[in-house]
Amino acid sequence: MPVLHNRTPVTSPAGVTVDPREPVTRLLRDLRVDETGLSAADAARRLERHGPNVLPRAARAGLLSAVVRQFTHPLALLLLAAAVLAAVSGTTELAWAILAVVVLNAVFALVQERQAGRAVDALGRYLPPHARVRRDGAVLSLAVAEIVPGDIVLLGEGDRVPADCRLVSGALEVDAAALTGESAPVDRDALALDRAGRALDSPVLVWSGTACVGGSAEAVVHATGSDTEIGRIAALTRRRGVEQSPLERQVRRVAYLIAAIAVGVGIAFLPLGVMAGLSWTEAVIFAVGLLVANVPEGLLPTITLALAGGVRALARRGALVKRLSAVETLGSTTVICTDKTGTLTAGEMSVQEIRDSTGAVLDGPGPELVDAVVACSTADLAARIGDPTELALLEMAAAAGADVRADSRDRRRRALFAFDPRRRAMSTLDAVADGHLRVHVKGAPEFVIPRCGKDVAESGPVVAAIDEMTGGGLRVLAVAARDWPDSPAPGRDEAEASGLRLLGLVGLLDPPRPEVPAAVEACHSAGIRVHVVTGDNGRTAAEIARRVGLGVDRVVDASTLDTLPTDELKALLAGTGEIVFARTAPETKLRIADALRADGHTVAMTGDGVNDAPALHHADIGVAMGRGGTDVAREAATMILTDDNFATVVAGVEEGRRVYDNVRKFVLYIFAHAVPEVVPFLLFALSGGLVPLPLTVLQILAVDLGTETLPALALGRERAEPGLMERRPRRPGEGVVDRRMLVRAWALMGTVSAVLGVGLFLLVLVRAGWTPGADTSTGSPLHHGYLQATTASFAAIVACQVGTAFAARTDRTSLRRVGLTSNRMLLWGIAFELAFAAALVYVPPLQDVFGTAALPVWVYPFLLVMPVIVWGADELFRWAGRRRDRGPAASAVTGRAGSRAGTHEPGRASRSWSGEARPGQRQA
Repeated sequence: MPVLHNRTPVTSPAGVTVDPREPVTRLLRDLRVDETGLSAADAARRLERHGPNVLPRAARAGLLSAVVRQFTHPLALLLLAAAVLAAVSGTTELAWAILAVVVLNAVFALVQERQAGRAVDALGRYLPPHARVRRDGAVLSLAVAEIVPGDIVLLGEGDRVPADCRLVSGALEVDAAALTGESAPVDRDALALDRAGRALDSPVLVWSGTACVGGSAEAVVHATGSDTEIGRIAALTRRRGVEQSPLERQVRRVAYLIAAIAVGVGIAFLPLGVMAGLSWTEAVIFAVGLLVANVPEGLLPTITLALAGGVRALARRGALVKRLSAVETLGSTTVICTDKTGTLTAGEMSVQEIRDSTGAVLDGPGPELVDAVVACSTADLAARIGDPTELALLEMAAAAGADVRADSRDRRRRALFAFDPRRRAMSTLDAVADGHLRVHVKGAPEFVIPRCGKDVAESGPVVAAIDEMTGGGLRVLAVAARDWPDSPAPGRDEAEASGLRLLGLVGLLDPPRPEVPAAVEACHSAGIRVHVVTGDNGRTAAEIARRVGLGVDRVVDASTLDTLPTDELKALLAGTGEIVFARTAPETKLRIADALRADGHTVAMTGDGVNDAPALHHADIGVAMGRGGTDVAREAATMILTDDNFATVVAGVEEGRRVYDNVRKFVLYIFAHAVPEVVPFLLFALSGGLVPLPLTVLQILAVDLGTETLPALALGRERAEPGLMERRPRRPGEGVVDRRMLVRAWALMGTVSAVLGVGLFLLVLVRAGWTPGADTSTGSPLHHGYLQATTASFAAIVACQVGTAFAARTDRTSLRRVGLTSNRMLLWGIAFELAFAAALVYVPPLQDVFGTAALPVWVYPFLLVMPVIVWGADELFRWAGRRRDRGPAASAVTGRAGSRAGTHEPGRASRSWSGEARPGQRQA
């Protein structure tokens, strides 16, 4: 359904629905208040009815439910089942060890994920603690929580608006960037004609949590608490809980598949054990062994630790991630919806273009223009206090060598007429170098130009220059002056009357961050589209988008978007280009994110303002700015950029892809060992018991929880493979486990390892004098030989693990390109694996527990060549795959050319007059 934002209806004390944009006299009547304010008794009644002016806190999931969620994960359930089975088989020590793995993993994940979900608390911090309110004809300082609809509040420079209000007198300049996304302050005037398309743009309304940067006014409160705009945003932020990431969904599916296979195989082979002559107890232990062999005990903690490693790596690159699974989700991003202000741009105004009185472009400001912008200002550049536009003008003057100190300016000032939102201009009377007085005026061209004489007002070049500058997304100020005789200081009307002399036109812009174009190019290379979703006007946003390299096909205003049916919105987003969505409200951003996600996209939403919080919370990945962003955005987001650098989003995508690749690598590594662990039990069953069990349950657990773990963790730390950021994003629903992985894991490396392990087992057993069906039980002459044979089988699996670990380091390329010793952690992991296996084989107490015996020396040459055989088989498989792909597909490599959002002409650029060059700017 379309969403409309043109009216903000509220309920009056009489129960009548009122519109805050209606005429003031009617609004005051409907709210039952006059210029003296509410009485204390009436205010108390309204407070009881409407409640305190605070934002309600969202109910959070309890600790118990969070703990239960961690322990009911399918892999956690499999691990718990393995612990129970280990206990049933009499190995309580290993049962406790498995249980410890489950508990530690759950605690670690719980601590990480409980850091999220505090957005509403941060929204509450946007409300000031006290406000000036008129009640019973007297001005009081009241706690903001006590303000009610109908209160008359007094607002001035430096105040934060305590509730949603309608101005009844006066005028204000308001910084609403956190709410609307506009970087420049906006004018609000009680007498303005309200023709705005949406309530947020109304010139007579001010909103809770926004800041007054100039002027003074009185306003009547029409909404408090959760009924305010910021309260509505809080409700939107709470609307959606945390969804599972693609990796979490895929791991859950894999876990259920593994569970089904494990249970199915265990049940199916239980009667085979009985048929082979085993007692029911022995048959149960046999089935337990099969089940344990199929359970990847090390998978869940390895995934958790790999994601945690990704979190740490991102932190080093300037991004803080609050949910472990978000690291992987970043890697699957297909669309980034980015805010403009403070994300693509620096979040501060900068002079981009200067024109003289004829409209001609200047290389730099003239001395009179510099003197005028310094004199006609109330900002303090040294303290960074004042209007962002004035600070930008002072930076321009400072770069030109002017004295911009506030005390120097104030010493020569004779009169100040502060910025008037009605006139959209300010003026000063100042002493100049020759001792005379001069009036300086700066403001909107439509106010200043007509006062510069008919010749200037009707000048085609000047009008064309203004149109060209505004068409380029610049905010244009006209600066003028006139000499004043040494007589009493003029009044405002007299000072700003006709007879002004135009000194020049100044174009300002919140400029793009210098690193953003390269980041956008990297997104295009990675097959990621970037849409701009902003509360700012479309012309300015489109200009910024083009300057950073986005292929903007169209600009869609929220008023148009909100009336689009859902199917038309999906069709719009399904196009190949990139879009600027302008003047968007929080609901609009949610619609865009939902439409993209419904089409199968993984959406990353960036932003820094209060108005971004619902969309940040609702997207697959919400990315907030850490320095310039609001507390609200930071709390609602999944990832926070500590350097406010859009390029860090791209680094996050790269890190996410690396983590996902590495998850696949250690899943391959872990899966490859299932075959040599299961085959011995199948051999035992299919031989009808003629061949004794080549591997015990305890030895399987020693592999899964001991020798396997550190190399798997080391694979999670692999560096990114070449061309990682030139691939297309993963297809929606593409699993961690695919057919090719299963071929490598089970049909190739697993089968080779199983053949080598069983072959060595039989060789050792035969050399000990065994014949099929011979007794190998405890006390028999062949028992020691049998222990050596099972130990050889165990050692063969460990040796094959080494080869599998090196093979799993790369999916396509050769190990030579990756580097044999580039992963030092893997080398240490293999060293631990071999030392652990040696301890099980040679330490007497461990021999008793795990049923091992010292190996004869002649076995070791066989063990030494096994890693090379396993790795070599996979290397040949990958080589054949590269040869097969070295056809027409090679020209696309990973589809880089086809994945770009378009080839983009750089937007028109300009020079920065703050003393430093900015990339991609036009030479004046």
